[in-house]
Amino acid sequence: MRTYLVTGGAGFIGSNYIHYMFRKYGDDIRIINVDALTYAGNLENLTQVQDRPNYTFVKADICDKETITRIFAENEIDRVVHFAAESHVDRSIRTPEVFVHTNVLGTAVMLNCAKAAWELTDGTFREGKKFLHVSTDEVYGSLPDDENAFFYETSPYAPHSPYSASKAGADMLVKAYMDTYHFPANITNCSNNYGPYQFPEKLIPLIINNALQGRKLPVYGDGRNVRDWLYVEDHAKAIDMVQEQGRLFETYNIGGHNEKRNIEIVNIIIETLREMLPDEDPRKAHVTTDLITYVEDRKGHDRRYAIAPDKIKAEIGWYPETMFKEGIRKTIEWYFAHEEWMKNVTSGDYQKYYTEMYEK
Repeated sequence: MRTYLVTGGAGFIGSNYIHYMFRKYGDDIRIINVDALTYAGNLENLTQVQDRPNYTFVKADICDKETITRIFAENEIDRVVHFAAESHVDRSIRTPEVFVHTNVLGTAVMLNCAKAAWELTDGTFREGKKFLHVSTDEVYGSLPDDENAFFYETSPYAPHSPYSASKAGADMLVKAYMDTYHFPANITNCSNNYGPYQFPEKLIPLIINNALQGRKLPVYGDGRNVRDWLYVEDHAKAIDMVQEQGRLFETYNIGGHNEKRNIEIVNIIIETLREMLPDEDPRKAHVTTDLITYVEDRKGHDRRYAIAPDKIKAEIGWYPETMFKEGIRKTIEWYFAHEEWMKNVTSGDYQKYYTEMYEK
């Protein structure tokens, strides 16, 4: 039985990946999920798998070398899938040192522990071991507003926020380990994810939640910043395919072919909510474009992201299966069915943070 060590598995993308892997492989794999359970880590995301005998949760910080070393010593880890990271740009602008600590130092700890566990006396590594570092398209910076311009694996890094700079630093560490030690790893850089279990500080769940409550829908600047949207289950499938079929030491860009301006996303959500809400639902009356409120633009706000997933399609056969119109309906349906989940994650500290950021 192959054993996967998943970091950050209680977060948005990590939990979706764990669900995907158990749906695909069932009892043929074992997953150890390491998560520090910071504000965006939520064990409610994993209630469906928590009682599986081949699933283990360990509450730990990836910067805790002693604990991570012990996990490797006590388990035959075959694969590491490294999601754990501080990931919100706005928070990184306020507390950049937190992002450097977790995203850079934490990645270094994970690399060192995996290397120590997998390396043979002659400096080579045990057969079948692989480390996959999950990163972001934001490390490439901003593209011109030109539909023919895309990020490729060969695009130079030009991060503009403390978050993207910390992820770029982590990527460079993984690249250095591959080059220096011939460490068995891959890097994936993905576009903006959306779907179930996403913490509502991110655009799509924030707009869904606020619209249903009749609250203002904050839009940065002129709302014309472009993002490439990737349904999270498509991303989970891509990560698994890279683990199984990707060439060692390679980077693969994972994009959704769903480029949209932020204001377009907001309008689509409003329109889709109005289509999906029954006429007798009182919330429908206040789901209107009147809620849209333009707020001061984010510092260093990148204008456009767009990924060309040509390499992963050509080498591995992956392509995004979920178009945005379908994915946003599936996402809204999930939030309709999990209103209690939303209530739980939007209480307490999150609500205080939201007020500080958007209700000035």
